[in-house]
Amino acid sequence: MAKQFNYGGQAVLEGVMIRGKKFIVTAIRKPNQEIAIDKRPLPSVYNGWMRSTPLLRGIIVLIESMVIGIQTLMYSGNVALEEEKEKISGGWIWLLMLVSLAFVVVIFFLAPLFLTTLLKIDKSSGWFPLVEGLIRIAFFVIYLRLVSLMPDIKRVFAYHGAEHKAVNAYEQGIPLEVEAIKKSSKAHVRCGGSFLVVVLIIAVIIFALIGKLVNQNIWLLVLSRIVLIPVIAALGYEFIYFAARHAHNVIVRILLTPGLWIQGFTTREPDDSQLEIAIAALKTAVEADNPPPETPAAAIPVVS
Repeated sequence: MAKQFNYGGQAVLEGVMIRGKKFIVTAIRKPNQEIAIDKRPLPSVYNGWMRSTPLLRGIIVLIESMVIGIQTLMYSGNVALEEEKEKISGGWIWLLMLVSLAFVVVIFFLAPLFLTTLLKIDKSSGWFPLVEGLIRIAFFVIYLRLVSLMPDIKRVFAYHGAEHKAVNAYEQGIPLEVEAIKKSSKAHVRCGGSFLVVVLIIAVIIFALIGKLVNQNIWLLVLSRIVLIPVIAALGYEFIYFAARHAHNVIVRILLTPGLWIQGFTTREPDDSQLEIAIAALKTAVEADNPPPETPAAAIPVVS
């Protein structure tokens, strides 16, 4: 029996993106309340050998998420602004992404390091990476809490909940219908929020080991917080990859608890129209990956 593909995606402006085996599908609620669906073939690089190679696949997924995320946000923004006749250019989206990446590195990786240094904690002590990690996690939770207060972000988080409900229902064999998926959980073990929590925890361990190797030189510590991000992301992906396949194990469930808890900030209960969008995106992705077999042309009688 063929292994079921793990569908996933992300919430966007007034919509949901689903990443399938062969296609990327984005469903958006247009200003006139119609549903716009964009279906694009998935670039081969995201399905190549690197995508299935341990550790390398985590880096490929990170790059894939960034690139596809930019493209999807650009599409959803343009559709959402249709009535205003405004368009978001690709240049502005890329600039926004670069600024966002700089923000993430400075706030969540460098600021905790310098703040821990200001607290005069001995860099050779085991307490230094632990305190730095706790500050990093605190920054992350505070950030999520603050952005969750914004009305537009609340709607995005509701679409995030709709995406999870649709994927959970599909994986459990529940019909992809609005009433049927309402009772599905809005949390999912493969969520990007869970991945980020794992990354923050792994960072504590990695940075503790690196601190010993570089003799606590502050500038080498700063450099490590930047160049080791892909390594930490790769390790985090491997944990999520393993956990998703052993989610019924008691120990694994305990380890997943912080990630599932953080999804309380990043997901909200969706309404029926948002569930409809998530279902449209997922159904289209599944149908695109599994087209019906072509009906052979009727035999043409030979006239002698």
